[in-house]
Amino acid sequence: MRWWSAANLVSNAGTWMQLTVQNLLVLQITGSAAATGLSLSVQAAPGLLMGLFGGAVVDRWPRKVTAAVSQAALGLVAFTTAALVAFGELNVGILMALAAVTGLIATVDGPACALLGNDLVPLKDVPSAIAVGSLVHSVGRLAGTALAGVAVTFLGTASAYAANGLSFLFVAAVIPFLRPLPTPPPAPSAVRPAAQPVPAGGHRPGSAREGLAFFIRRPRLMALAGITGLSAVFGRNYGLTLAVLVTGPLQAGAAAFGTVSTVLAVGGMVGAVLAARLRSPSVRLVGALAAAGGLLQAVAGFSPSLAVLLVMVLPMAVVESVSDTAGTTVLQTDPPAHMRGRVLGVWRSASTVWGLVGPPLLGLLMELAGARGTLAVGGLLIACAVGAGALLHQRRPAPGAHLPELPGPALPPTAAARPETLRAAA
Repeated sequence: MRWWSAANLVSNAGTWMQLTVQNLLVLQITGSAAATGLSLSVQAAPGLLMGLFGGAVVDRWPRKVTAAVSQAALGLVAFTTAALVAFGELNVGILMALAAVTGLIATVDGPACALLGNDLVPLKDVPSAIAVGSLVHSVGRLAGTALAGVAVTFLGTASAYAANGLSFLFVAAVIPFLRPLPTPPPAPSAVRPAAQPVPAGGHRPGSAREGLAFFIRRPRLMALAGITGLSAVFGRNYGLTLAVLVTGPLQAGAAAFGTVSTVLAVGGMVGAVLAARLRSPSVRLVGALAAAGGLLQAVAGFSPSLAVLLVMVLPMAVVESVSDTAGTTVLQTDPPAHMRGRVLGVWRSASTVWGLVGPPLLGLLMELAGARGTLAVGGLLIACAVGAGALLHQRRPAPGAHLPELPGPALPPTAAARPETLRAAA
């Protein structure tokens, strides 16, 4: 796990080096802000369209091999981009194609690497492993952003892509030496006998549709998706809402927003350290943290000064980080082992929708209500939705409580305790 964390730190730093210069590169080539947005959409599109199939691949193929091959493929794309930039051969068409290929590989690489990290520790330590990953991500983001400026200044734009390619190869080189812990066999009820035919309208074992059906039938995962989706759309786009608040109503400059971003990053790292102490997080905990974050956001929207905003931003980031770790833990441990890749694939498709819908919707809301109103409305919407969901969950009758008493022979106590017997009796 120490080697895996070190490899991820290098990889995250390389990724943020590339992301820092990527938009500037598109602007240099095209001179169009619209083309910059289009390149981001092209890279995100495979996650929306192919996330389910990427998760199915992860469930079917050996995890270490899948992660190593996907990392090497991403490294090859980064080296290709670096060479094209260095020789002045990169044009808009090639750039869009490379962005699409990167997004397609990421549909497999994301769940493969996430689950491989969890395989290195006992189940009880998975929340800590996810928290360490979040901390590594935050540190890598700060380091990569800083290194990008140095690399571009002294070596040029191509060097950021080359460095990212090397970081992928480093991860691919570490993976063969990792020793995942044995995975406990799935419960007999979770495994379909090989000779059993697939029913009409059913899904073959290991299929993407089977993963989607499992996700939809799982109330905990659907509730988690609802909470996370609301938070992602109305509460997490701080790069947009807080930027408008700082430069608009608070009348501060870009440097002040940089300070806010730094406080957000520090709060995220503090939250990751605190989240490492989680052992059995639940959807209820995720909801409570989301509601608390929404209320903090609503209050932050009415900050009279930058100093007050900074005081509010720190706990917002801490709560967000702990909530993310708790939610990711539920997502990656609730499904049986043979379904986790497909569940993460469903999640990737859903999160792509949130990422595409959120910024335009918030932009429209800010046109109508301003930055302060958007933060307040979004935060209150999250808190009220979570509260309403909790009330509905509490009022839901217990399983079997609605069944009427029917005439018939008495059931033995051991049989009456089984849900399937109750259904048969009804």
